Amino acid sequence: MKRFRFDQQVGKTIDRYNSVHATISRVIRTPDSVSIGCIHLEAGGVVGYHPATCPQLFLVVSGEGWVRGEGSERIPIQSGQAAFWITGEGHESGSETGMTAIVIEGDGVDPESFMSLLET
Repeated sequence: MKRFRFDQQVGKTIDRYNSVHATISRVIRTPDSVSIGCIHLEAGGVVGYHPATCPQLFLVVSGEGWVRGEGSERIPIQSGQAAFWITGEGHESGSETGMTAIVIEGDGVDPESFMSLLET
């Protein structure tokens, strides 16, 4: 067995798109270009508004915060919930108290095939 780290201390600072207090720990990239990473948002952290380069699934594993798509409304999100953005869709995420999310992105990512939609 081998053990690996993906905590904030081994992450890379996200400094694009006017992001603040945000890091990403890369986990894996598959041969068919699906990438998985772990985003760590500190209190007051934001991954700034930008278009998705491919389908992107944002799975909150701890904490809580907000996400938004192309509209200006910030939608609350918490541990156990996910957001999905399609290619080209503008999006942003942030947290007042801190949040950790696994991000899966790549062509063919389709959460509706397996996941239950969150009722609003």
